[in-house]
Amino acid sequence: MYKKLSLFFLLVISLFACKRAGDSHDHAHDEAFLYLTAYSDDFEVFAEAAPFAVGQPSGIYAHFTRLADFKPLEDAVITMSLVVGRDGIKQTLEAPVRKGIYAFQLTPLVAGQASVYFDVRTPDGEYRVNMPGVMVYDDAHNAIHAAEEQMTHDPNAVMFTKEQSWKVNFATEFPSLEAFGQVIKTSARVVPAQGDEVVVPARAGGLVQFTTGSLVEGMPVAAGKTLMNISSGNLADQNMSVRLAEARLTFEKAGADLERAEKLSVDQIVSERELLRARTEFENARLVYENLSRHFSQAGQSVSSPASGVIRQVWVQQGQFVETGEPLFSVLQNKRLLLHADVPQKYFRDLPSLAGANIRIPGQDEVLSLEQLGGRILSVGQAANKENFQIPVHLEVSQVGDFLPGGFVELFLLVQKDQEVITLPVDAILEEQGTYYVFVQLSPEQFVKREVRAGATDGLRTEIREGLSLADRVVTRGAVWVKLAQSSAALDPHAGHVH
Repeated sequence: MYKKLSLFFLLVISLFACKRAGDSHDHAHDEAFLYLTAYSDDFEVFAEAAPFAVGQPSGIYAHFTRLADFKPLEDAVITMSLVVGRDGIKQTLEAPVRKGIYAFQLTPLVAGQASVYFDVRTPDGEYRVNMPGVMVYDDAHNAIHAAEEQMTHDPNAVMFTKEQSWKVNFATEFPSLEAFGQVIKTSARVVPAQGDEVVVPARAGGLVQFTTGSLVEGMPVAAGKTLMNISSGNLADQNMSVRLAEARLTFEKAGADLERAEKLSVDQIVSERELLRARTEFENARLVYENLSRHFSQAGQSVSSPASGVIRQVWVQQGQFVETGEPLFSVLQNKRLLLHADVPQKYFRDLPSLAGANIRIPGQDEVLSLEQLGGRILSVGQAANKENFQIPVHLEVSQVGDFLPGGFVELFLLVQKDQEVITLPVDAILEEQGTYYVFVQLSPEQFVKREVRAGATDGLRTEIREGLSLADRVVTRGAVWVKLAQSSAALDPHAGHVH
């Protein structure tokens, strides 16, 4: 019985409290705020203000965001002006109350349609942000009612405050209307560009002796660095030590013969013809000896790296016998790379209209355009390969430090088209059970989830076929944080605000 009475009294108290809350709601006008938003080329300003009424002080908490990185503006002197016709009031603040938040207080003197100006002075320059169409009312009651009517009332809105967005990688922007053609998504094999890999052959036969202790793939080398010797001193045939000694003796003998012929020619004992022959034999012997001595010594042939880079391949081992012309190793300069892609035959008619490409390296989120890589389209095959019956496409790019020769990359081939479509950055679009959606901005702190129909993507941007207009400002970075805020039942709509 006691429990039933207790429940009854609790029910009565609850109903009474609800009635009082309902009665007081109609008169709780002091809770109304104006939410004002403006953009310039450099800044976003989101202001929460008490409604403007003549003679009534109005507090304005303005959030200043740099559009370059969507982080708070910190080091700035800001003047806020409220202008009605030719009458105006203003206030200058030397510093924010918190990062990015400036707290102004103005008392309007004249009623009417006003313009609000924020003059921003930073070490980098001076800027102005304009908010037109702000109303100043004759009395506070009318101002509060007008503010209540302007407040956003969307039950599905997600609160994500400026203080929260400043802490994460976040950005918003309008969709773009741009030419967007067929996108051919495929993969490409990374190989060194022609001339970027140098193969070093043996100039003479002999036994390989490494001078670096070991020579392995991936080892960095400098141009001119000696990497191995090829010795033939213990060989009966192709003995370069013997050939070098013979060349030296022939050179010395030719020099002595020339000197003797020059002395005898003075007394005309030797004819001009014999003198010319002696000079020719001397020059031939000199060239042979200098060529051999430049590349060979008594220890054998000295083999050095022809360029700076890394060792790509090694074909010989310590102590191995090699023949003249046999490849020893290759040096990869790693400056230019070739991307080899195979495209299905169904895209054959589109390939002549290729206008560019975007590339994603496996394991990385960033997608790079062909222009960013200093690349170009080298060739488009006019016949299918015999191996896989696909059409070869070759592109050349600069090595940016992350391409792995011999590996693969994800490739988006872009076909030029004249049709313009609405596009968004790929990071703006989220997927949930096969449905794609974005977060559209209602205010800089309120967003609503909207389903869209996505089309083709080039790795950087995605075509939006339905669900958006060019006037919808969309979260393009940090959409996942807004999604988490939507899922959080304990999120305080005014978390971090200075009221």
